[in-house]
Amino acid sequence: MSTDADARPEPAATPRERPREAAPSPEKPAGAAEPKPRKNRTRRVIVWSILAIVLIAGGIYGYRTIHFYRDHAETDDAQIESHVEPVIPKVGGHVTEVLVEDNQRVEKGQLLLRIDDRDLRAKLATAAADLANARAAAGASRSSVSAAETEHRRAAADLERYQALRQKEEISQQQYDAAKAASEASAAQTQAQGEQVAAAGAKIAQKQADLDLAKLQLSYTTVTAPGAGWVTKKSVEVGQFVQPGQPLLAIVSDAEPWVVANYKETQLKKMHVGQKAIIQVDAYPKRDLHGHVESIAAATGARFALLPPDNATGNFTKVVQRVPVKIVFDEPPDPERRLRAGMSVNAIVDVRESPPQSPPPAR
Repeated sequence: MSTDADARPEPAATPRERPREAAPSPEKPAGAAEPKPRKNRTRRVIVWSILAIVLIAGGIYGYRTIHFYRDHAETDDAQIESHVEPVIPKVGGHVTEVLVEDNQRVEKGQLLLRIDDRDLRAKLATAAADLANARAAAGASRSSVSAAETEHRRAAADLERYQALRQKEEISQQQYDAAKAASEASAAQTQAQGEQVAAAGAKIAQKQADLDLAKLQLSYTTVTAPGAGWVTKKSVEVGQFVQPGQPLLAIVSDAEPWVVANYKETQLKKMHVGQKAIIQVDAYPKRDLHGHVESIAAATGARFALLPPDNATGNFTKVVQRVPVKIVFDEPPDPERRLRAGMSVNAIVDVRESPPQSPPPAR
């Protein structure tokens, strides 16, 4: 006969009492990545290599830059300059014709505009008439001189005969004195007529000068280009009344441009005339132009300012001054790349060349 204890089920095993199963050993799949420490080591090598390359490149660049600026003087405070010829009338009047426009190319002597010339033509006709009258008066004076000289010769001959007769006492003293007075009067008359002829000649010269001046003023009514170049700053129109000396337009020459570079005074230690220069025009960045130093200004730009600094006022602040240096081009200008006045440039002067040796003074 079974009891209740025999009928009870056996208790289940607790988790602690369950047997542990062995963990499976993982196997490394094919094509797996390198271990993490090795990857970090490779990355550090690449970074240090790049840093080394950057440092070496920076060192080379720095050395070349220092070496370059030791042997060269560079400034970007420079610009192209050119001859600018103003067109100014020499006579006044109304403008009757304008034959050019802004930015037009003109040649030397080309007609630019005309000024009303009717008044000056009238003056020219008057001057010509005055000259003709003066010449006629001079001709009459010369005729009078001829007559006076003839009379003087006759009176002188009479005096010579009367003198011989007076020595023989064939005529009276009174007759001789009358002949002598007539001779002297004819001589004075001849001299007076000669002076009139000289005055007439001077008057002819004066009237000729007046005629030449009238012709010159008439020629000023046609205004021509003083040189070849480009029209700019045109401010004249047909019908406008212009005065002598009034600017009408300007001609900018492009034949012989040059560069004015304002170098710091500390850059002039080894700079002298004749040294080679490289000009880099901002408008044409991929092309270097060649030139040389032609002259160095005798004063700084501040000395020619409208209000130059006065160091005696007590408000002195030391500022590095700039000195204008003129650089001319070694090659003619390229018509495809026009160098316009005022263009910004970068000027580099090679200061390695020694200054020319002056000959020893003669003893």
